Amino acid sequence: MEHYDLIVIGGGPSGYAGAMRALDFKKKVLLIEKKRIGGAGIYDGVLTSKTLWEYSQKISSIREMIPNYEADYDDIVKTLKESVFERKTQMTVHLQLLQQQNDLLSYEKGSASFIDKHTILISKEDGSTKSVSADNILIASGSRPRLLPNIAIDENIIMTSNGVKNLSEIPKSLVVLGAGVIGCEFATIFSNLGKTKVYIIDKADRILPFEDEDVAEVVSENLEKHGAIIHHGASLKRMEVKDGKVEYELEYKDGKTETFNVEKALVSVGRVANVENLNLEAVGVKLNERGSIWDDDTQTQTSNIYVAGDVTTDMALVNVGEREARHAVVRMFGPTIKPLSYQNISTIMFLNPEVASVGMSEQDCVKKGLAHKVVKLAYSTNARAIAMRKTKGFFKIIVTNDNGMRILGMRCVGEHASSAIQAVAYLIHTNQGIRELADMMHPHPSIIEGIQECLRMLLGKSIYKSSVFKDKLKCYVCENGSCTNVETLV
Repeated sequence: MEHYDLIVIGGGPSGYAGAMRALDFKKKVLLIEKKRIGGAGIYDGVLTSKTLWEYSQKISSIREMIPNYEADYDDIVKTLKESVFERKTQMTVHLQLLQQQNDLLSYEKGSASFIDKHTILISKEDGSTKSVSADNILIASGSRPRLLPNIAIDENIIMTSNGVKNLSEIPKSLVVLGAGVIGCEFATIFSNLGKTKVYIIDKADRILPFEDEDVAEVVSENLEKHGAIIHHGASLKRMEVKDGKVEYELEYKDGKTETFNVEKALVSVGRVANVENLNLEAVGVKLNERGSIWDDDTQTQTSNIYVAGDVTTDMALVNVGEREARHAVVRMFGPTIKPLSYQNISTIMFLNPEVASVGMSEQDCVKKGLAHKVVKLAYSTNARAIAMRKTKGFFKIIVTNDNGMRILGMRCVGEHASSAIQAVAYLIHTNQGIRELADMMHPHPSIIEGIQECLRMLLGKSIYKSSVFKDKLKCYVCENGSCTNVETLV
């Protein structure tokens, strides 16, 4: 039986990153992938959806100048194929060349399941099996879209995110079930293309319920500006295919019901960890109530078995999964390191406009009973946003309610939001003060100047004054469940 220092189950972004990190320690590694290197991150997830989003943003910009312009679906398909081909080729060729260069890295295509805590059974497509063993095992088996028992998903008419690639043309109408990040991203994509009447079923009173209300409000307004209809406070009674189209019935909080007919439906109600075929019970690895693998800083209850990525209890993001996998490998083979912190993780929601975040939201602070200060600056005060004619949005920084004003979190809604967030993430990570960043010479005109002006507001030395531009600059202190507007926070 072949023996390794590390076996990695799953060749998606997390598993791939973990395997590569183990090579840095000169360890013998086996990477096992059931289908294709890159996993959902390439074929059904981040890369495809973000390629679609980037394309739709270009179409939206063109339509602002040429209202009747229509997207070419063949061009969309071509762009998607090119994107997927480029990324999968990079990863596959890199893997193959590494295998040729040394004998540390091996790859097996097949399904993995535990025999015991050190032994894995690989089941291949031709029906053959193979047993291998390792000192350590990293589970990075990923996730898949959650299905609903009362909805017959065929991935053609009623789809999950996996089925979007099966479209043969841009639909004339589409209903999205689920108003979280993925649902709102696809609603944004199709509304941007200008050919699709988009409907969103929102069980809550507003979309993006995990985010602050002001963030959700801007996104909602822009979706509606592009023709989307949001069914707020609506519960889905039924969804079925009739005569090749989708019929769905909603019930509202007042008991009223409505029936709608659309061409396609996209079900986006979360994701499920791929764990059912791993035989985890044989090795004492436990799941939480959501069906994800429980872990303590990437380590499961079984000391030599680690976990990373969508299969864990933490954030289902590519950057988080890669970081977890690399961290797990260092825990196995490297020096002692401090536990992972999720406080400074920057995230981006590909909406219209873009939403970037790091750290705590105002909602989080209220839930935890933390007194805090907030500065908020409208995009319309930023020279770069004005030049781009993209002035919808805002910068918002949340700090502790004391003289130290340690940054708790930030939200940025608007063009280039993801570029602006990183400096604040670094301050949170290093627990540094705000003065150095406020005094830096930022490039002009740039979106990140908005961050600088927010920090100046915190220090009582902003260029624009909130007493004059009350609709564009806001400073307020929140404690004991109420907020008070102030002209300066120092």
